[in-house]
Amino acid sequence: MKAEGHPDYHMITVKMTDGSEFQTRSTWGNEGDTLTLDIDPTSHPAWTGGTKQIQEGGRVAAFNKRFGGLSLKKN
Repeated sequence: MKAEGHPDYHMITVKMTDGSEFQTRSTWGNEGDTLTLDIDPTSHPAWTGGTKQIQEGGRVAAFNKRFGGLSLKKN
C-alpha cells in the first residue's frame, strides 16, 4: 500500500446528542478531535419511529390550487 495516496486514519471521539461518547477510528479531523453529532440514531425519527411529515399533494396539487380556476379556452 502506497503511503502518499491515503488519508490519515486516527482515533477521534464521537459525541452523541444525548451526551454519550465513544471512540472510533476515522479520517475526519485530527487525532483526538471530538465530532459532535446534531442527528443520530437516538434522536432521528427514522430510527426512533417518530411521526412522519406527509407532503400534502405535492407540486402538482399546489399548482392546481393556485391556477385551477384558469381556463385555456378562447372566447
